[in-house]
Amino acid sequence: MNETDLAFTPALELAQLIRRREVSPLELVNIYLERIERLNPQLGSYFTVMADLAIADAQAKTEILATTRELPAFFGVPISIKDLNAVAGVPCTYGNPALLNNILNYDDGVVTQIKQAGFVLLGKTATSELGSFPYSEPTGFPPARNPWNLDYTPGGSSGGAAASLAAGLCAIAQGSDGGGSIRGPAACCGVVGIKPSRGRVTNAPVGDRLSGIATNGPLARTVADAAALLDTISGYFPGDPYWLPDPQPSFLAATQKQLGELRIAFSTIIPPLGEADANCEQGVLQTVKLLEQLGHQVEEKCPDFSGLVEPFQIVWQAGVGAAGIPAEVLQPVNRFLLARSGSAAEYLQAVAQMQMVARQIVAFFNNVDVLVLPVYLHSPIRVGEWASLSPEETFQNIINWVAPCPPANATGQPAIALPVGFDSNGLPISVQLVGKPGAEETLISVATQLEAANPWLQHRPALAT
Repeated sequence: MNETDLAFTPALELAQLIRRREVSPLELVNIYLERIERLNPQLGSYFTVMADLAIADAQAKTEILATTRELPAFFGVPISIKDLNAVAGVPCTYGNPALLNNILNYDDGVVTQIKQAGFVLLGKTATSELGSFPYSEPTGFPPARNPWNLDYTPGGSSGGAAASLAAGLCAIAQGSDGGGSIRGPAACCGVVGIKPSRGRVTNAPVGDRLSGIATNGPLARTVADAAALLDTISGYFPGDPYWLPDPQPSFLAATQKQLGELRIAFSTIIPPLGEADANCEQGVLQTVKLLEQLGHQVEEKCPDFSGLVEPFQIVWQAGVGAAGIPAEVLQPVNRFLLARSGSAAEYLQAVAQMQMVARQIVAFFNNVDVLVLPVYLHSPIRVGEWASLSPEETFQNIINWVAPCPPANATGQPAIALPVGFDSNGLPISVQLVGKPGAEETLISVATQLEAANPWLQHRPALAT
């Protein structure tokens, strides 16, 4: 297998190659670091490359490999970490250049779990400032670009994670999602992204994030890789404000599960915010037709999301103030959001309203197993496309674009984004599947069916090959 093929090999297969001693962790790390050095100047997908740390870790793991048979699941497999998450001894910028020297002395809980699984950390990937936006173009950093077409965004806020994965600059990636920040970049870049259920993945050592709308999750080339990484990062940490039991036997096992007939709902309209463009609509219609052919019961219907718009905005914009960064060093849209932030009482009223609407949405799933929606309402925007707009105009454009994503954050339900094809600009088209609370296994099983019926692993951006 040549180096390019190795770079695009799914993480689970790389783990097996390492176990069989057909490739070493050091060889893999060197392959990815060479690709990062060559392609990252065009992509802007990494803020920080941990080359020395990665090489030292891979060297140590390669030496262990010679003497040890009992290895953790992803021993020696290279992974990227989003630059909203803490890695001890490495800068954590949150997409703000004022924090370039913000070196933390602890690992986030998900990073601890990733290290325990044997992964080698390659670096910290690009994000929008504070994770606020569905594009990754923070002031003071090169803009992250889509490897399928460099004129376009890879999405946000996990834009660097998705771009690096799609371009073969890591084997698998960690991201986070507070309003579509895993699913959107996965859709823009043609990879798999899972937003887990609330309580599935810890936010340790910090506390609750915006009343539970945000969570860490996996991005991967295959459903099985995403499921296995979700297994890795799931689980309770002492003090977590809410948690779910671990799946039995595992999320990875759900990729082998035989499904009976499921009740599938779908919609290409997100009232009151709009409807999908032709590309995104076609992705949904193509997917539900395939699901019907696979034996599932399909019906066009959708919950009423209209009551979520205002309270979700209030909760979301409170995250800017909670970051504690002075307004003068923030980008204009974040300054705008900071200025709009209300009192603690207004925040709590919005949380209560959001949760009441969420109950109504979850009740829709009493008679539905999976809801198929677009990920975003239109194809990716160009890099800098909204730069000349006012903060108010930009924020409204964001709301209208990402409309299908925030409901699952508000309700805490799991959702998965899957690539299904390409548009006329050579950019991926994707759909999202939303499941019942805590029912990632069902989504993973359905996604595996769709992946088998419409394979996409063979597709690679021309830039990356």
